[in-house]
Amino acid sequence: MNLGERPWTTVRDALASGGPVAAILPLGAVEAHGPHLPLCTDVVISDGMATRAAAMLNAQGVHAFVLPPIAYAPAGYASEFAGTISIGATTAKAVLIDIARALKDQGFACLAFANSHFDPANVTMLRAAAAEIEELGLPVAFPDFTRRALATTLTDEFQSGACHAGQFETSLVLADRADLVDRPSGAALPDNPSSLVEAFARGATTFAEAGGPDAYFGSPSRASPAEGEQSFAAMAAALSDLVLARLKGP
Repeated sequence: MNLGERPWTTVRDALASGGPVAAILPLGAVEAHGPHLPLCTDVVISDGMATRAAAMLNAQGVHAFVLPPIAYAPAGYASEFAGTISIGATTAKAVLIDIARALKDQGFACLAFANSHFDPANVTMLRAAAAEIEELGLPVAFPDFTRRALATTLTDEFQSGACHAGQFETSLVLADRADLVDRPSGAALPDNPSSLVEAFARGATTFAEAGGPDAYFGSPSRASPAEGEQSFAAMAAALSDLVLARLKGP
């Protein structure tokens, strides 16, 4: 259920039902994703993950609302590309804390982060925000796909680290918003096997320094909607499972 498209009475009734109510917050960025994907790629992916996870949770008796997404985040690695809008980690974290306070005051039982923007500064911020929100007394479900245990549930390209606007992300956008993909452009792009994980480790601070002068890594030409659906299923299951676990306790 998309909270932003519902009247307030729907939320009131869910909170008064006596059952647990979870809020899922899609988190993305306005950031360059090659010449073939939209700047809002991460928002599309996070929203798709959140929507599927909410359906899984509702099927198991948990009221789950998908909040309107947050499209702005630390995105320094793509800052050299036109259209990228990066905000500071302090600002981003403050917004999350305020949202969490509002949800806790209303009686939500859990806040879930549906995140697909893996800029190191953003992931670090989300980990810190989750810890602070937990201290407020609101459980947080944050499946961090940069952690090995969850990364191994996703595709080989994702695990390689060469996965920004490549086969992995292009497939996900094709699965949900194919109208936003420039397919001829993506099909013409050569593979770029440069690993962002390795680039981060050696100190690269921009996509260009990491070996991505066109803001993509991986193999966009190999993307398919079918792969995207498989990745969405895995990501949504991880999110849904973690929400259920957090509802049961620490």
